[in-house]
Amino acid sequence: MNGYVQGDPLLCIGCRTCMIACVVAHEGKRIYEIDPDGYDFHPKLKVVKTWLVSVPVQCKHCENPACQSVCKSEAISRVDGAVVVDREKCIGCKSCADACPFGAVQMVPLGFVANPDGSRRVVANKCDLCRGVEGGPACRRVCPTAALRFVEHDDVRAIVASKRAGTVAMTRPI
Repeated sequence: MNGYVQGDPLLCIGCRTCMIACVVAHEGKRIYEIDPDGYDFHPKLKVVKTWLVSVPVQCKHCENPACQSVCKSEAISRVDGAVVVDREKCIGCKSCADACPFGAVQMVPLGFVANPDGSRRVVANKCDLCRGVEGGPACRRVCPTAALRFVEHDDVRAIVASKRAGTVAMTRPI
């Protein structure tokens, strides 16, 4: 079981600060030097917002990721506990986006790179837990309402154990 970032819909206000922090974390200071008209803004998470609820949707870094198992080009792998996409290997087939049970994989244009037919090249884009970014997931650090938390392996084990204990207690004969 890997760690992942979990959003709390009761605390999320849908401000999308997490999305901006994600892009800044992956672009570094370069983001402030880029011409806004010449840059595609593609955070590795998305905020789902309705009248009643809002919450970030991002990769859960599954133990046996469906996205990885369907990837024909072997562009998705596990690195240091995170499920990551190698954009150079990705062929843009969208199988991973279709396979993800959380809707956490988006297909995004790879800059202004063109395919041989002239269309823009697209690649898979998903949370990588800010691998290589000091301090870990930037989204969690900047959330103004603390709606995001990093769930560790031990947290998941404790939750599973408590649920199993409750289930066992309910199925015992009276």
